[in-house]
Amino acid sequence: MQHEISNFNYYNPTEIIFGKNRIPELKKLISTDKKILITYGGGSVIKFGTLDRIKSALSEHQVGEFGGIEANPTFETAMKAVELIKKEKYDFILAVGGGSVIDATKFIAAAVLFDGNPIDIFAGGIGKGTPITSALPFATVLTLPATGSEMNAGAVITFKEKQAKLSFGSPHVFPKFSILEPEITYSLPTRQLANGIMDAYIHIMEQYLTYPVGAMVQDRYSEGLLQTLIEIGPDVIDEDNHDYNLRANFMWTATNALNKVLSPGVPQDWAAHAMGHEITALYHTDHARTLSIVLPALLKVRKEEKRAKLLQYAERVWHITTGTEDEKIDVAIGKTKDFFKSLGAPTSFKDIGLGEEVIEPLVAQLEKHNQVALGERKSHDLAISREIYRTALN
Repeated sequence: MQHEISNFNYYNPTEIIFGKNRIPELKKLISTDKKILITYGGGSVIKFGTLDRIKSALSEHQVGEFGGIEANPTFETAMKAVELIKKEKYDFILAVGGGSVIDATKFIAAAVLFDGNPIDIFAGGIGKGTPITSALPFATVLTLPATGSEMNAGAVITFKEKQAKLSFGSPHVFPKFSILEPEITYSLPTRQLANGIMDAYIHIMEQYLTYPVGAMVQDRYSEGLLQTLIEIGPDVIDEDNHDYNLRANFMWTATNALNKVLSPGVPQDWAAHAMGHEITALYHTDHARTLSIVLPALLKVRKEEKRAKLLQYAERVWHITTGTEDEKIDVAIGKTKDFFKSLGAPTSFKDIGLGEEVIEPLVAQLEKHNQVALGERKSHDLAISREIYRTALN
C-alpha cells in the first residue's frame, strides 16, 4: 500500500528571541500595564542570577513570584498558582525554567480562565477532556533545552494522588514569545544536559520512526537534527565545556525537535512517551531516562511494523550500508542504545535497580489511563506494551 502525506494545517505564533543577553529586552516585550507573575522551579534561577536579571529588566512592571514547581509538575502545585493569580489579579505569566515550569504554566494559564473544574482539561480516565477555549497570555525564558515546550502548545502534568502523568494541548497555550539564551545552559549539570539531549532525540524519533509517506522535507529535517544531536551530544554533556556555538546548536535543536515542524502530514508514534510516563508516575525516574529505557526495547519489538523506516534510519542517520536488512536494523538499534549509554543514561530497568516486578503494575497503569491503542497505527495494545517492558528488563 502506497502511503501519502496527509492534509495538514501548520500554525505556530510563538516569537523566538535567541542569542546573547536577550533578557533585558523583556522591558519592551511585555506592556507595562500588565501585572506579571513569574513562575519558576526549585531555585536554580535564583542561585545563578537569572531571576535577578529578569526582575531588573522588569523594574518598571508590577511583578510577583511563584516558585516551587516540581521537575514533574503537579496538578496540586499548579492549582495553588491558579488561586494566587485569581486572588491577586495577575494578567500575564512569565515562565522561567525548562519544560516542567513551562508545562505547568500552560496549565495554569488555561485553568485560570477555564469554565468548570480544571481537572476536566485532561482525559485519560482523570477528567472529561474538555477543550480549552481561552488562556491567560504567557511567555517563557528557557533555562533547560529539552522538551520544546517553549515553542509548542502541549504540556504534561502529574497527578500525585492518582499516580498519573497526562498530557493536554490547545492552540490557546502557545507562548507569546520565548527567550533563548544559550549561555544560560552553562550552569546546568551533566545529568540535566544529558536528559535534554535524549529528550530531544526521542521527540524526533516519535515523529520520524513510523512508516514512510514520502515526506522528504520532514524526513531530511528529522535526520539532520538526529545527526546534530549525535555529533554534539558527547561535548554538550561536559558541564565545563562552555563553547557558545555548541550550546546554541543544542538549544535550537531541542526547540525544533518539538515545535511541530517535523510532524505536519506524517504519522506519529508517541508510545515510548506513554509507556515512559507510567515509569515516572510509579517510580519517579527522570522523564528522559524512562525514554532511554523504553525506546530501544520498543524498536526491537516493533521491528516489523517499523522495518522500512528503521532501514532508512540505519542508512541515513548511522550510515550503515552493509549487511542484510535485519543486520542493518539490529546494528542501528544497537548504536541508538550505545549513544544513550555514552550520555550516561540507563537503557534497561536493571540500570535503575528495577526488575520483573514492575511489568504488571506498569501495564495496569496504561490500562487505567486508556493507553490501550498506541502507536502510529493504533495497533500497539497492552500485550505489546507488556512485551516491550519485558524486553527492557536487561
